[in-house]
Amino acid sequence: MTQPNNKTNLLEETDLGTFIAQGVTTDKWQVLSYSAPILPVHAALLRTGKVFFFCGSGNDPSRLNTPYDSVVWDVNKGTFSRQAPPLDSNNQPIDLFCGGHSFTPDGMLMVAGGTLRYDPFYGSPSVVMFDPITEKWVKKPSMNNGRWYPTLLTLGSGRIFALSGLDKDGNLNKQPEIYSPRFANGWNAFPRTSGFPSYANLFLLSSGNIFYSGAQMSSSGVTPRILTLSGTFTQSITEKVVPGLQNPAFGDQATSVLLPPAQDQRVMIIGGGNGNTATDRVNIVNLKATNPTYVGARFLKSPRMHVSAVLLPDRTVFVCNGSKMNEDTTKSMLPAEIYNPATNTWTAVAKQNIPRVYHSVALLLPDGRVATAGGNPQRRVNELRLEIYSPAYMSRSRPVINSAPKALSYGLQFTIQTPQARNIKWVSLIRPMATTHSCDTEQRLVDVPINFRGATSLNVTLTNNRNIAPPGWYMLFITDNNGTPSVATWTQLS
Repeated sequence: MTQPNNKTNLLEETDLGTFIAQGVTTDKWQVLSYSAPILPVHAALLRTGKVFFFCGSGNDPSRLNTPYDSVVWDVNKGTFSRQAPPLDSNNQPIDLFCGGHSFTPDGMLMVAGGTLRYDPFYGSPSVVMFDPITEKWVKKPSMNNGRWYPTLLTLGSGRIFALSGLDKDGNLNKQPEIYSPRFANGWNAFPRTSGFPSYANLFLLSSGNIFYSGAQMSSSGVTPRILTLSGTFTQSITEKVVPGLQNPAFGDQATSVLLPPAQDQRVMIIGGGNGNTATDRVNIVNLKATNPTYVGARFLKSPRMHVSAVLLPDRTVFVCNGSKMNEDTTKSMLPAEIYNPATNTWTAVAKQNIPRVYHSVALLLPDGRVATAGGNPQRRVNELRLEIYSPAYMSRSRPVINSAPKALSYGLQFTIQTPQARNIKWVSLIRPMATTHSCDTEQRLVDVPINFRGATSLNVTLTNNRNIAPPGWYMLFITDNNGTPSVATWTQLS
């Protein structure tokens, strides 16, 4: 669904400085010489810098109750290592296909829910964690009910909130719950709500409240809203509707991001579909406002659903994957686009070589590139080729972090050693992605303000708000005045 009112020629609307800085002629895509050994329905960047793919039964009913695959991809070496599948109490493999996931403060990836059966789908209550160091699955206490297509969100407390999905009987699970290792049974259930859509795009706000953006899997009659968790054990939820979203029926496999930096508290919803038709709609809401309301922003150059959005360390938003029509790879060979929040402009960049629709993913690598994978337009039709996007900044001389702390605490003032200190514009923490079905609750870019600088050092201060930067592992980037970022170093915030 194309809406011309907010559109102009994208290259014409982009100011010359931005055009040169992004260097549309020097970015590139590279199809790798090898393929993924499994369909990467789910993808997460581990704190080791490796990428974790898993798929469970992988949208193939014939694989139900068979051993399931997960692999760790060492991007630098171009190798994959396989893991033994997690097992239930009967020593049967747990099918993690279409579960939800988010990172715990210690860097483990929690995966909750999955598939008990196909057609109709029933949700699994199983919960496991993946250890990035041992590269093994660890069983955890099950949820109170099943969840298929749920959303998980890590809170400022380090606890993990689970919402929606189909339960073990195939009905919408209307009872949110929250995980903490301090709970006797692991999970604490809330009273039932009116219900939220599958893979609802959720964002933790600076207040500790949760925002549902209006992007999700399939159609939904639920409008964007802010959820407030309250009570000693957060056992009640109140909801406040956020109005103004244009074409709210086009939320199917839209995506949304917390625009950089996280301190600005602005969420952008991008694209999506309604049935077979995609939209180019882009709306932004300022969640610092007393009464937040979505407003129109510059629209995408091309309508797309099954869309992926990645926050880059130059504080722009990279958009790729997706199609103008549902599951139609012939309409998915679209130029990638980059949004600059500072100028509210989109720039068309290089076109990817591999069409990617349903069950495709994209995520930021520590060196600043973007890895793309997956695509499953029909059952048993699996796109296994891998492709990496190198933004224009990869071809420029880049600043270097010589040293930085490996552990951080809230409100900490600390020093970064870099020979380019005089020319550094930003210091940023970026939380690694854990993505599936155009949904990622993890990624956020947190500004780390520069207090003062020397010839080879930066003195900076970290936020003291755990909701701005939830505890866990982050990539630390420095970015110079030309918009060129360093390679990241890893640090743990606790």
